[in-house]
Amino acid sequence: MKEPELKALISLLDDSDLEVFSHIEEKLISIGSNVIPLLEDAWSNAFDPVLQQRIASIVHKIQFDTLLEQMKLWIHTGNDDLLEGVVLVARYQYPELDKEKIAQFITQIKKDIWLELNESLTALEQVNVLNHIFFTKYGFGGNTSNYHAPQNSYINCVVESRKGNPLALSVLYLLVTKSLGLPIYGVNLPEHFILTYLEVREGEEGNTGRILFYINPFSKGSVFGKSDIDQFIKKLNIDPQNSYYQPCSHRDMVLRMLRNLAFSYQKLGDTEKVEELNQMIALFNAPI
Repeated sequence: MKEPELKALISLLDDSDLEVFSHIEEKLISIGSNVIPLLEDAWSNAFDPVLQQRIASIVHKIQFDTLLEQMKLWIHTGNDDLLEGVVLVARYQYPELDKEKIAQFITQIKKDIWLELNESLTALEQVNVLNHIFFTKYGFGGNTSNYHAPQNSYINCVVESRKGNPLALSVLYLLVTKSLGLPIYGVNLPEHFILTYLEVREGEEGNTGRILFYINPFSKGSVFGKSDIDQFIKKLNIDPQNSYYQPCSHRDMVLRMLRNLAFSYQKLGDTEKVEELNQMIALFNAPI
């Protein structure tokens, strides 16, 4: 459909006949993201709040449908790229988020840490350097005053505010350590999220090394051992599982981030967002 025809179609969105509006809405959504610039232009020139709301709703539906397809593709083909996964999560609320800006920020932290590292440092000494740069120089920390706020799960908000929940802080910390080639991985602990430093021997691949210690980014990178997890699980009154101690996948992290967001919006009473996030969560169990 050519631009004049699209503009003519958009001009009918204020029709009082709901059947007519529904037909136009369905047609515009089927066209996809190519129509968004025209819709945004119409929104900026509209003075009727009802028309603006209708346009905004259509734009959101198009962007959400696109996001579902992108997330589905990431789940089945690209989930080795953790940054892409968490940026897709953030694009639920911030559709125009630029992945490259987040990548540049990670590179900036990486450079600061790299200048302080050398081959003679032990694993613990490396983490001490990481913690100093990440938590002292850049000022990252846990958002204890507003723990369940949705912003704590959006990677761009965490970068801007320097505050986040355990998972988002761990993800950002992990993205930096991955860029440095350090054997640090996420651990999907119940009610919390932590990291582990592995001793990877020559010939071993990925997350198959011996666990040296755990790291808690929500507590400014404090280091602890398996016995502390034992005590934590005991306090939660749940049975211990191997997954509570071992590295998890990027897929697990992104899924948990979506679940955290759904819980945050549920607490805020935003049922529409909860329903949409549940659609994204359902993609992780859907067949290819």
